[in-house]
Formats: sequence, C-alpha cells, structure tokens
Amino acid sequence: MFEKYLPVTDQFVHLHNHSEYSLLDGFSRLGDMVNRAAELEQPAIALTDHGNLHGAIDIYQLAKKAGVKPIIGTEGYVANGPRDERNPQKRFPFHMTLLAQNRVGYQNLLKLVTASHIEGFYYRPRMDREILEKYSEGLIVLSGCPSGELARYIKNGDMDAAHETLEWYGNVFQDRYYLELMMHEHVPNQAEINQAIVELSNQTDLPMVVTNDSHYVRREDSEAQDILTCIQTNSNVKDPNRLHMEDTTYYLRSAAEMQADWSHLPVALANTVKIAESCELDLEFGQTLVPRYSTPNNKPSMEYLKELCYEGLNKRFNNPSEEVIERLGYELGIIEETKFSDYFLVCWDIFNFVNERGILSAVRGSAAASLVLYCLEVTQIDPVETDLFFERFLNIERREMPDIDMDFADDRREEVIKYCIDHYGGEHVAQIVTFGTLGARAAIRDTARALALPLDLSDRLAKMVPNTLNIKLKDAIDESAELKLEISRNRDARELIDMAQRVEGSVRHASTHAAAVVISEKPLTEYVPLQRSTSGKEGSSPTTQYSMNPVAAVGLLKMDFLGLANLSILDQCVKLITETTGEYMGVYDVPIDDAGTFNILGEGDTFGVFQLESEGMRKNIKQLKPTTINDLAAMIALYRPGPMEHIGTFIEAKHGRAEISYPHDDLRELLEPTYGVLVYQDQVMLIAQAFGGYTLGEADILRKAMGKKIASVMQAEHDKFSAGALEKGYTQEQADTVFKLMEPFAGYGFNKAHAVSYAYIAYWTAYFKVNYPTEYIAAVLDSASGNSEKVGQAIREATRLDIAVKPPSINYSRSGFTIERDAVGNDAIRFGMAAVKNVGAGAVDSIVELRQAAGQFKDIEDICRRVDSKSLNRRTLESLIRVGAFDEFGGRSNLLESVDRIIAAIQRQTKLRESGQTSMFDMLGESVPAPMVEIEISGEDDTTDQERVIWERDLLGVELTQSPFTREMRQQPDNIVVFAADINEEMSGQTKAALGQLNNVQNLTTKKGDPYVRANLTLLDGDIEMVVWSNVIEQSPGIWENGNFISITGRVENRFGRTSLVIETASQYQLKAEGQTESEAEAAKNEPAPVVRAGFNEASEPRPVLNDPVRHAQPASKPESTGAQVNETSPTTYESPAQQIAEPTTEETPLTTESAAPAAIDNDDDLMESGAVLVRVKETGDAADDRYRLEDIMRLFAEFSGADPAILEIETGEKIIRLEMPFKVQSSSQLTERLHDLLGNGAVRSVVI
Repeated sequence: MFEKYLPVTDQFVHLHNHSEYSLLDGFSRLGDMVNRAAELEQPAIALTDHGNLHGAIDIYQLAKKAGVKPIIGTEGYVANGPRDERNPQKRFPFHMTLLAQNRVGYQNLLKLVTASHIEGFYYRPRMDREILEKYSEGLIVLSGCPSGELARYIKNGDMDAAHETLEWYGNVFQDRYYLELMMHEHVPNQAEINQAIVELSNQTDLPMVVTNDSHYVRREDSEAQDILTCIQTNSNVKDPNRLHMEDTTYYLRSAAEMQADWSHLPVALANTVKIAESCELDLEFGQTLVPRYSTPNNKPSMEYLKELCYEGLNKRFNNPSEEVIERLGYELGIIEETKFSDYFLVCWDIFNFVNERGILSAVRGSAAASLVLYCLEVTQIDPVETDLFFERFLNIERREMPDIDMDFADDRREEVIKYCIDHYGGEHVAQIVTFGTLGARAAIRDTARALALPLDLSDRLAKMVPNTLNIKLKDAIDESAELKLEISRNRDARELIDMAQRVEGSVRHASTHAAAVVISEKPLTEYVPLQRSTSGKEGSSPTTQYSMNPVAAVGLLKMDFLGLANLSILDQCVKLITETTGEYMGVYDVPIDDAGTFNILGEGDTFGVFQLESEGMRKNIKQLKPTTINDLAAMIALYRPGPMEHIGTFIEAKHGRAEISYPHDDLRELLEPTYGVLVYQDQVMLIAQAFGGYTLGEADILRKAMGKKIASVMQAEHDKFSAGALEKGYTQEQADTVFKLMEPFAGYGFNKAHAVSYAYIAYWTAYFKVNYPTEYIAAVLDSASGNSEKVGQAIREATRLDIAVKPPSINYSRSGFTIERDAVGNDAIRFGMAAVKNVGAGAVDSIVELRQAAGQFKDIEDICRRVDSKSLNRRTLESLIRVGAFDEFGGRSNLLESVDRIIAAIQRQTKLRESGQTSMFDMLGESVPAPMVEIEISGEDDTTDQERVIWERDLLGVELTQSPFTREMRQQPDNIVVFAADINEEMSGQTKAALGQLNNVQNLTTKKGDPYVRANLTLLDGDIEMVVWSNVIEQSPGIWENGNFISITGRVENRFGRTSLVIETASQYQLKAEGQTESEAEAAKNEPAPVVRAGFNEASEPRPVLNDPVRHAQPASKPESTGAQVNETSPTTYESPAQQIAEPTTEETPLTTESAAPAAIDNDDDLMESGAVLVRVKETGDAADDRYRLEDIMRLFAEFSGADPAILEIETGEKIIRLEMPFKVQSSSQLTERLHDLLGNGAVRSVVI
C-alpha cells in the first residue's frame, strides 16, 4: 500500500498523536484524525493517548475503512522505580511512546496498559522496567517527549543515567527502540534535548525518529483545544498558570511542513514510514467468545441444558401440553444450532445464585419471550400464556448473540457482580467503561467558565436551549428564536455559542456503565485492556478500557446487570409485610386480577407505581381504566414518541366509543387484542409472516431493516413482501397498504416481551400500594433515603393516604424506615435515622447495636456513657436533635445549647473505654453506672414550630411537625382545595378556590410588555402551577413573593398534558399566631398582613460557591444533565436549609481598606433604626465549614423574618461578594446577639448601610 507514496523521503507518518481520549488535553476526534491523514495522503496514522487504549478499536476500524493503516499505541507512563511504590518524591513518572508492531505486540500492550492501571496507579497509571521487559515482544518503543526518561536525564545533566537508559532499552527492544525528536517553540530545553539526542544517536548507533505530539487535527483547532483543556482542568483562559500549549504547532502537519523543519535529519523523517511499514496488525471481529460453562462430569453443555430445561418444565407446568413441549423442543433446537448453550447455562447459573439468595430480579427486552429461560427460572413470565414468540429473541436467520438484560434489586446488584467474580475469576469479569460527552447546555456552561464569561450569561443562554433529548446547539439555534436573537445582538453570547459548538460532543470524562458487565473464558487481557473502577470503591471489579461497541466488536459476552429501585422497593415491602403480619406475601404470589389494584390505576393514583408516575402517563392510565396486565403493557408500549399519537384511538376503542378497523380481515386476529392499533414490533413480524409469507426469522430481519431506514434495503424488502403477498392471493394495492402501515411503526414500536415484563412490575407495585399501603410507602421512603425531594414526595403521599409518619428517634428508629404498631393496632411509619442529612448509616448501625445489646437509652447521660464519639460527632448530634430524635430528653433548642457539653462527655467516656482504665464503679457492675458530670437540660422548650419546620425541611426534606399553616389548611372547608391531587385535567374550565404557599415565583413580561407571574402553589401533597396575569397582579400588589401564604381562586387549565390554574382573585392569608384565639385571629384579619414565611423555596435558593475561584463572583447554577449515562459526582454547591430562597442580587467589589471596615453598630437602637441588616463572613477555605456556617446564617435569617432588607457579604480572596437576599428580616438585638454567638464579633459585623 506504500508504493504509491514513493519516494519514501517525501512521506511522513504521525506516530505520536492524542485524541479526545487523552482526557486531560486531547481534542482530536478519531474520525477527523483518519480523514485528515487520508487527505494529506499519509499512509498510516498512530493513536497514542495518555496511558490508555480507549480509542484503539474505533480508530482501527475507521482507518481500515478509509484505506489508512492504523497503528495502535499509547503514551505510557514509566515509574521511576517499582510500579507498586507510592513515593511522593517520585510522583512524576517518565513518558514513553509504545506502538504495537503485530498481534503479539498488541496483546502485550493490553497487558502493559492493564498492569499500569491495576497495579501501578499513583496519580498516573504507571508501568515499570520489570513488566516492560516481560511484555516487550512485538512492541516498538520511542524514547518519549521532553517528559521522557532520556530527556529528563539530559535536562538534569545526568548523562551517565542517560547512557544507562539507552543501554537498557536497546538491550530489551533491540532494533525496535528509537530516539524520539520533537520541535515545539515554547517547550523548555527542547533544542538542548534534541542536540543531545542527535549526539547520543551518533555515539550509540540507535536510530532517531521525528514526531509532532499532535493534540488537535488542524492548526485552527488550537483555540478550541485550549478551551477544552481549561474545562478539563477547571481553569480559564485568563489564568496565566493554566495547563496550556503556548504555540499552535500541535496538529497533524503535512509531510512538507515536517520536512521543512527537519530537512537536516532526513533519516529521522524516513524512519516514520519505516516504522509504519513494519507495523502489521490484523484484528479479528465478528467472533463469539462465550465462556464455557463447567458442567457436572464434563457433560456436553447442550445435554446439560436440556436436562435442566425439562426438569424446569415439569416444575413450571404440572401437566405440560403438547404445544408447550413442542415449543421447548423447538427453542432448544435453535440454541443447539446456533451453539449458544454455554451462554444460556451462564445465565442460568447467575439466576440460580440470585434465586437462592432471594434477590428479586426480572429481565427486560425480548428475553421474556423464551420458554427455555422460563423453565430455567431466569424469567418469571410464561411466554406461552402471554403470546410471546421466541424468534423476537433468537432466530436462525439473524444468528446474533441473544441479549438478556437482567434487572436486580438495586441495593443487591453488587452481590451478583461479586458472585460472577468469585465463580468465574477476577481476571474474567469486568464492568464496561462509558464516556460522558459535552451536551448542548453543558457545553455552554463549561465554555463560559473557560472563557471567564459571567455565569448569568451562560445560565441565561443555557436555559434558552430547548429541553429536547440530545439536542445539538445548531438545532437549538434553529428552534429557539430567543437564542438566535441573543446571539445576533450580544457579542459575548456569539463568541460563547461559537466556541461551545466547537467543543460540543467532546469526551468529558470516563465512568462505569450503569449496567454492562463482560465475562470471558480466557483472561480478559487477552482481548481488552482494563482499568480500575471509576467508582473508587474498594474491591470494585475493574472496567474495560473499551466501551460497549468495541467490546462487542471483539466478540466478548456482554451482559446488562441493571439495578432497579422498584425491585428493591418490592423486596423491602415484602420484608415489612412479613414483619408486621407474620405472613409471607411474595411478589410472585400476587393475584394478577385484583380489582382494587386496577381501581387505583383507573383513578390515576400512581405515585410510587413503576412506569406510571408521570403526569402524562397518569392522565392516560386514568382514561384507559385498565382491567388486565395486557392493558398496562400496551399503554407502556404506546407512551413513547411516535406511537403516542395512537393512545387516544386505543382508549376509545377499548371502551367501545370508536369503531375498530383493520387494514384487512385476515389481520383481525393479530390486531384484535390491541383494538386494531399496532402496538408492538412483534405484531409487525406476525403480519409479515401472515401477509407476506415471511418466516418469523425473516420477519425479524425485516423489522430491523425498517428500524434502520436504509432506502436500498427497504426497497428490497418491499419487493419481497409484495411478492409473498401476491403469492398468497393478495393484490398489489393491499400489499402496499399493509407494508406502508408497518414501515414507520417498526422503527418506533415496542418489544412486547419488554412491555409485558414492565407491566408486571407496574402491577406488583400498584398491588402492594393498595393492599399494604403502610409497608409500601415505608419501602418507597427507604429507597428514596438520601434524596430529600423524593422523601418529601413520599411523605406527602403518606399524608394523603392518612398514614402517620413519626419523626426519627434515638430509641425507636433504625437505619431505614420501619413500621410501628400502637396498642390499638394502628400502624405508623418511623423515620429512619440514616435518612437524616449529615447522619451516616454506619453511625446509626452502631447506635442500634448498642440499643439492642443493653436496651433503650434512659437519658442524655446514658447516651454519653454508651455511644462512641466516632458514631455521634457534633454534626450528627446537631442534625438528630434538630429533627426531633432526642425530643424525649428535652426541647430541641435547649439540647442544642448543650451540644458542647454532650460532645465533651461522649469524648471523655470514649477515651476512658479505649484506655482500658477501670474505677470502683466498674467493680460494682452495670447496675451502678459510673458517675459523670450532669448535663442539665432545662425543662421548658422554647423551640418554635417555625424553627422545627425549617430544621425538618432542611434535614428531612419535609416537615413532620405540623406548622400553623398546615394545621389551618387541614381545617379548611371541603370547597377549599388543599391537596394538589384534587385538581386534575377533568376539571378544565372550572373555577376552584385553594389555599397554599407561593414558591418558584417568576416575574415575567409578555411580548406586549405587560407583567405576569408564573409560580407554584404548594399544597399538602405537592405543587400546582399557576399563571397570574397583569390585571390580577394590579388587584393584589406585593403578595407575589416566595414564601407568602395566599388564598386564591383560579380557572383550571390543561395544556400539553399539564394541569395549571389561571388565577382570577388572590389575597394574602393571615395566619393565627401561636396561642391566638379565634376572636383575636378574626380581628387581625382587618390589619395589614405581614409577610409570613414558613421556610425557603428551592427555586429561589442563593447558591454562592465559596471554594471555587472561577465561580465566586456569581451564585452557582444547578448542575444540569448532558444526556450522557454516567456514574459521576456532581459539583459541590451550597444548599440552604430547605433550598427555598429566590436568587439574590449579586454585586462584586474589590477588598479595600474602606470596604474592609464597615461602620459597626454601636448599640441595638442604631440597628433597629437602620432599616437594613448587613452580615459579613470571611471565606475560610474549608468548603464544608463554610457551607455549614452559611446554613446557620440562613436559618437565623428565616427565624427572624420581618420587613428589613438583609444583605450578606462574603469576603473571598481579594474581593467581597455582596448578596442582597430576596427576603426580609426583623432587625433586633436578639438577631445581632445570635449572629455574634454563631460567628464571633471579629468575623461578622452588623452595620448601618
């Protein structure tokens, strides 16, 4: 292939290239690299990403297709000593370029890269000389960039070490070791290094080779590469100390450009082609590498599979019919012919473990259509009874590896992976890597940060991007007139969007795929490189460096082990039922025709019901009023883009309100179960069989072809279908009509087996909710633990169902949510302590163990005496006190005042126990406890309901203490709506009265310039959206602020499946003060209503990020999804007590002598007359401590709600960030005193402004 490029001296091959998989600084897309090499008529292209082989298979296939030779390699890191040594003095490894010369070299490269990650990772994945020598065969080594071992010694003037290095590598790699030369203008010591390398080459006769260290494809990409590097390193272009390539030569240069720079070393140039010619790597694709299952007595795997299946057949069916026996024989025959028996045995083995351990499981996808899997107890759905056919799962014509996607209770998924590792060997099992890329909104936000543009600009532009899955910025600009206008009139916006488009889609990070697991017969490093799990958990299985498609391409068995929260909920619910009733009611024992279950579904009561919770689905399921599992399956299948337009037809036909029609009477039997509507892909296949004469295997190929919409393939299939239809006696017109019906649907239709599997899970969740509501809601809460929003939703649902939820208790709570029964048999849910923010499960488990061993805690002293200081630290203790876990021992405010003494006592007792010291009291036994300093808790509790509500919302996600407003809402007459569930789309056009609290208030302007408001009204069980037009705003000025309690009337409106209220009248609601009589409350209604807030609102929360030098001048935005399915940690942002403050006005000023010393308040009278309260706090550098202090400040602001402006100043570095709070406070000596107590007189001062 090189002959057309002769003479050799005129050619050049790039051997040192970084793609976007060099996650720190690479920008080149693999396809662009290959295309550019072809465009430059360069015969080969190498890929040498930093320490990994992520892109190896993709570039191999792309290059082969383009007629360019692929060279697989890496820029490896070599430890300065043993690879397992963790010496901070040697934390910077040497760089070295490795290239696979052949198949042996490729496999050695897989092992080297794996070892560097698994055994040698210390800041970087490092190999060492030991394994380099062990796996040296078939590898070409270049001495590396200026960070290489040879270059490092040259820079340090250590020529003895340089000669030793050359000798070692020359001996190990012989004629496959080259001295690497580069030329980039701003690299320190580059010329000196190159001169020394030339001299060493002359002295040792070791050959030289020229490379260019490319990080982007074209010179003009340098700016985008710089931006991407800033994104990856959390810096910006104005930072002179950022990681940055100072010249623009790091691209794929032409042979002429390289020759112009290196004409004095023609042999070093020619060696690039010589190396490329010596690299001959042929990789095999399309093979199937299924691990062999070890059968008893080495029976043939097919024989053993048949034994298991017929044994299972008799277990599943008491007296199997001829149809069932024949179906099983047919499936086994297909499996035998396709040679997949070992695969089925591996699946059986996994589920045998799962079933023995009682791990709740299910399968998704077409696997439920297999009778073999049903007999093996891999699936729990009878495919014969549910009319599922095997060919949708596996057939002779397609001969592809069947795909069995497995769902497990998400809290037990790791057990299944661990079993596979233990059973098949740690070298044979791994999870699969996945890569998150920059989506449209993330590209805008990240690029703005890299360009040092204001956050309010990026936030505004990002919000203009339509909320469409995987939308591209180009399409967003076309679809959003607002975005297009902003770009046209704002230069910063134009610059930002232009650069964001250039980096959009770039690889952002690597993570572990949420489901994919690979199992191999031989050690995985025979086929793929491995790396440590990105989860960082100790003992986690490694991940492949290849993502799913390359793993499949090399032929490895990929399985999906998915964690499904709803299975965990069902499992926990079953356990709670057993605890509360003494009887076992398993998921598979549930009757599938329970009238009560279908009744609640028909009412749209679907909170906590799998797949049916969304507002749109709730509306449709309510209209459908399902009566069978098949109805649920059909709705799950139809509720997707494309078939969604047929939902109305399906519902009307089911209830006899629309005539059912069929494209031909011969298709009646196939379409009658779905009321004449095409619902499933399976129906397309059956139509092709019945009408076009296809076998079901051929029909499956047709289905896939229709999905891909390849014109030439579709025309061929249309001709085949027509010929078959004509042969069966149908007309061409009839054939065309039916084919036209099938064609669009095959692409977006749903797999029936998948829909049925999901329908069963949906039904099970609904069944337990209606028949065991307390246990089910407790299980939902347990699953939601740690997600305050979901916990809040579940508790509101419990309130709606009249299920009591008790607060956390140090003496009654366990880690998770539990059921408690009182003396008269009433059940309640007890809040789990581990679900309290700042309280870890480990701490709770320790407390529960103490309680179980020696009984409940008698008083605070008893707690101090028994609990370990590691289990109950200050933050845990304060959080538990604030949510009421210590209420039986004193008032919350009083207990909080005693925290220092409690912690000191716990620490003293812990230290005493750990020292092993004894006293006279120890000799007297446990009946006489050792005396300790008494911790006095005053008897009178001065904690207000408002404080309790704020603390509980913050730490639990919902208030368990009934606030005055909640109590009053519950006392409203029936005509006042206080539950969001009582307003639905069926009331459209009706006027309703409601009472609630404002949140998420947005002040907007119409195109005509008129003001209007969008807001949410928080009711007892959730929010309902509202629109307030200018005429209502004029009639009720001053009340449209977050946190206000209001009484409204509004017209119910339903648009785009969302129910809202258009407000007609509104007034502020006057709460009764604590202890106020009815007559006093009535009299107060004639007085002006003060602004009353029970807490803060998420949509209006100030989120200053104290520890981020880039973001400190603006409140941080909520993290937003990029569309990538990844397992990464979101950026840390400050969270207010209940996340409910509107975004504050932000002002940034330099720190000067004047600003550093604001006028201090000399006395409380000055403060009272100032009309404003300003608090300044200095950033400490400890993010956790800073957040903690801000939370306390916010709580004090909320506690002292009033009518005076509140201003928070944050002193950070050289600047002061001023946040004008969107709420008011009450200036008082008490507030001043509490602030000084909290933060000290020197750190924070109240001032007159």
